[in-house]
Amino acid sequence: MDIFITMMWGFCFGLFFGVGCALAVMYSIYNGGYRTAVADSLREQKSDRYRHWLPWAEKKLEKEALAKPPAEGVNR
Repeated sequence: MDIFITMMWGFCFGLFFGVGCALAVMYSIYNGGYRTAVADSLREQKSDRYRHWLPWAEKKLEKEALAKPPAEGVNR
């Protein structure tokens, strides 16, 4: 019975720490990158980095739009 209790404690701590670490990583990505990118795109004076990567992102979106077949049931 002792081994079962020990295994359950290990499972619970592993699950809690695993989920907690995953949430911390996702929050740090949001905090550092995503939020800054959104704020940068809304700024009136665009940064050099934004102006540098904007054409690349637009080309990628165009390529994806051309490669994607039209959805079924959509009248055009």
